[in-house]
Amino acid sequence: MSKRKICVVITARPSYARFRSAMAAIAEHPDLELQIVTAASAILERFGYPDRIIEADGFKIDFKLHTMLEGGNLITSAKSTGLGIIELASVFHALQPDGVVTIADRFETLSTAVAASYMNIPLIHIQGGEITGNIDNKVRHAITKLSDLHLVASEPARKRVIAMGEAADKVHVTGCPSIDIARQVMQDPEIKVDIFAAYKGVGPRIDWRRPYLVVLQHPVTTETESAQQQIEETLHAVHDSGLPTLWFWPNIDAGSDVVSHGIRAFRERYNPANIHFFKNMPPEDFLRLLYHSLAIVGNSSVGIRECAYLGVPAINIGSRQQGRDRGRNVIDIGYDRRQIMQTIQTVQNRPRPPTDLIYGDGRAGQKIADILARTPLSYHK
Repeated sequence: MSKRKICVVITARPSYARFRSAMAAIAEHPDLELQIVTAASAILERFGYPDRIIEADGFKIDFKLHTMLEGGNLITSAKSTGLGIIELASVFHALQPDGVVTIADRFETLSTAVAASYMNIPLIHIQGGEITGNIDNKVRHAITKLSDLHLVASEPARKRVIAMGEAADKVHVTGCPSIDIARQVMQDPEIKVDIFAAYKGVGPRIDWRRPYLVVLQHPVTTETESAQQQIEETLHAVHDSGLPTLWFWPNIDAGSDVVSHGIRAFRERYNPANIHFFKNMPPEDFLRLLYHSLAIVGNSSVGIRECAYLGVPAINIGSRQQGRDRGRNVIDIGYDRRQIMQTIQTVQNRPRPPTDLIYGDGRAGQKIADILARTPLSYHK
């Protein structure tokens, strides 16, 4: 019997971290064949060439697709979604997969879902059934309705997918594969590289052996007109804290160019001695930095998901993660530099939160591979 071909589409840095352990389990499974397509920001220099990290991990990429228009605004997001559909349709025709995996809720993920659906290829959705406070919510639920198999991270997510009308036998709770990496990091937490020599970036070599912050703040696609003011509040608070800080570049969502400009302008004006800016690094080292940090500041889902497992405080700013199931590590605040500063000081004086298994126990990858091997894959007409 021929192996079942599973095509995984990676479109951004977090997509790879979210599914890497499952990709490894699929590649090793005797009844499965892994196909990999990278597209959008996953192949761009400004995001640290995530595709090169994928290849360095030993994976073979079948196709690399340029589907991202420059601009980082609402128009380019919409047009890039369409371009993604066009390019992915040709690739799916060439690869002839038995199933396509699409991850989470980004606009490029919607491209994957539409292309596969119109080509009658069974669609497998990772991380459906969750709730957030921006357009990602609409995109995620739209992908759920296009999908044929749902591999969700938690029991509340399973209930929401079924409530949307999906068949219960097509919804499986696997946990989030990104927690698999967090589990490995907990078992081997030592940072073994000089992060500044290995991953470059810009800014001073800060003393990250002292208590330090990690910052990752993306634009909110429904609040693009406020993006610069929002990032400036965080920049001032982190700068004024005086704490060593490792700041990571935002995703390529609508408003990303405004956020990037705000960061560059602040850097030129204030030349902050306590902040070093990175584009990207492998998931393990990123999570090791998080594990040893005082807290993560911003609005990334890594603060909600992986940091819940790692027991790292997450100072979650604004509405981007509104409605997402939370562990005990999350502190929600607004875009106000004084409030951000006060919360950083509060975290400094608190014990670390305990490990929370809200998004899984760190064994999702193998569960996903086993489900993909044994579950009938069929396109729902």
